[in-house]
Amino acid sequence: MIFIERMDQNLKKLKSQTANMLTIGNMAFGGAALMAAMNGAYSFSVLFIFIAAFLDRFDGIVARKLNQESALGKQLDSMSDIISFGVAPAILIYELALADFGIAGMVFTVIYISSGAFRLARFNISESNGYFTGLPITAAGTVLTLSYFGLSLFPSVFYMFLMLICSLLMISTFTLKKV
Repeated sequence: MIFIERMDQNLKKLKSQTANMLTIGNMAFGGAALMAAMNGAYSFSVLFIFIAAFLDRFDGIVARKLNQESALGKQLDSMSDIISFGVAPAILIYELALADFGIAGMVFTVIYISSGAFRLARFNISESNGYFTGLPITAAGTVLTLSYFGLSLFPSVFYMFLMLICSLLMISTFTLKKV
């Protein structure tokens, strides 16, 4: 009887942390993407960012489904998103296209990361109303990551403008309906 009660308690604890485990998985793959990009394994970096996006898509769904939404989960999700969709894609594109621009490449990269952090902070203090204000960092990071496939098509300067456009869209005040 004690064994069954203990198993039941453990299963309840596991269930209560399922969404947070998915979020930490998002963060782990974002960190792996960052390290892969810094070590020249660019295709792995892209793969890891997409896996992080997959996990990010489902952590909120799982939290709502299991009625486990929390302030901790919201903050943890934002910390994961800044790594997976802010820093990792920015470093990937910096390494591949912007490093040759020196300080200018660094500045555009930092502007993108800072805009993403601002966007997440603004999201965390706003009330949920069914709309996003500005481009979500997950969308910006996905666009930046997808641009990896255009490296042979576009000149390097294109990526400076892409980062700037994504940055401006993230900090802008237009609204998008949540889906």
